[in-house]
Amino acid sequence: MESILKSVKEASKVVSQLNGGVKRKLLNEMADRLEKYQNVIIEANKKDVEYAKNNNLSCALIDRLVLNEKRIKDMASSLRDIAKLKDPVGRVIDGWKIDNGLEIQKVKIPIGVIGIIYESRPNVTSDAAGLCLMSGNACILKGGKEAFHSNAVIIEILRDVLRRNNLPEDIIAILPDYSRSGVEWLIKQDKYVDLIIPRGGENLIKFVSENSKVPVIKHDKGLCHVYVHKDANLQKAAKIVLNAKVQRPGVCNAMETLLVDRDIAGKFLPVIKEMMESEGVELRGCEITLEYIDIKKATEEDWHTEYLDKILSIKIVDNLEDAISHIEKYGSHHSDSIVTENLKVAEEFLNRVDSACVYVNASTRFTDGGVFGFGAEVGISTNKLHARGPMGIDDLTTYKYKIIGDGQIRE
Repeated sequence: MESILKSVKEASKVVSQLNGGVKRKLLNEMADRLEKYQNVIIEANKKDVEYAKNNNLSCALIDRLVLNEKRIKDMASSLRDIAKLKDPVGRVIDGWKIDNGLEIQKVKIPIGVIGIIYESRPNVTSDAAGLCLMSGNACILKGGKEAFHSNAVIIEILRDVLRRNNLPEDIIAILPDYSRSGVEWLIKQDKYVDLIIPRGGENLIKFVSENSKVPVIKHDKGLCHVYVHKDANLQKAAKIVLNAKVQRPGVCNAMETLLVDRDIAGKFLPVIKEMMESEGVELRGCEITLEYIDIKKATEEDWHTEYLDKILSIKIVDNLEDAISHIEKYGSHHSDSIVTENLKVAEEFLNRVDSACVYVNASTRFTDGGVFGFGAEVGISTNKLHARGPMGIDDLTTYKYKIIGDGQIRE
């Protein structure tokens, strides 16, 4: 495997020098080829889905694994959207001249080799490869064994485009070892890898963060909250809450805990109970919630749990302060939303909640690189350094200083 990383490192030097026009051409060709070979991808994906079912993976994980014509079309569209973005490499962030006449420029450059570790979702393979390519990086991808066949076919299609354009195929590479020991080996290869981006389950993130020798940007669990304030439009709130939970419950930006002001609980909770149960959602509530609706009692563990399933915990709070305290204690700094018509309260929530994405009167489901206009994302960072929220091509760059002189020496 070390020989693969050596080759990826060499390939990173080539891709870093490609101009925007070449990168756009490659991405559009990759999109065309994904659509051309969609039947091959779907057949490979069927093997992975069968494996997942035979190994009793959850319905939510299987949903994330499945590829069909629409999802492959979306993968291709993401690559084309990335190709439309302004090339970040070489962009001058800032520039100035100092007293002795030296001209200083702060310029965006690629990071180098990016290792991306992910589970289940094979669409991440093309998204991550496309974003790395457009930002001038080589990538080494480590997918989960449950998506082995899908990832192998997708990677081969993308690499074939590179070969056809007389470029190193290892600009995009996949780690052949799908085991946990493969992860452990990869995250210690600081000689070849410049950044590790893990996205997946809580145990994976913890393992990588604690053991990596390579800098890590965590894409941690999405324990997202929606807080319905006493001044909310309850009809609007009900639509937002329903969407945040059931539109796609197995993804990281789905709501896991609903916070409701005590003043409106009697009016709002029965409506939510009816709506959620009609969608097959299991409700778990705090003791005060149980005074208003007959549901299962929540435990302390529920407030810490990212269900990724049709399960919702409900907590009654006294006010904004109480809601923010709950989010601070149990949240994962991913995405949290308030529903209110009170602008002062909304502004306070936006300013005080320390999450990557904070919403007013909108579903948390919008936390997504494609929705934000990035074409796609390599994940949603819950770090504060160096990137936060959906990571697009700008977040896959660093910078250096270019200094132009005319014989200056330091006295």
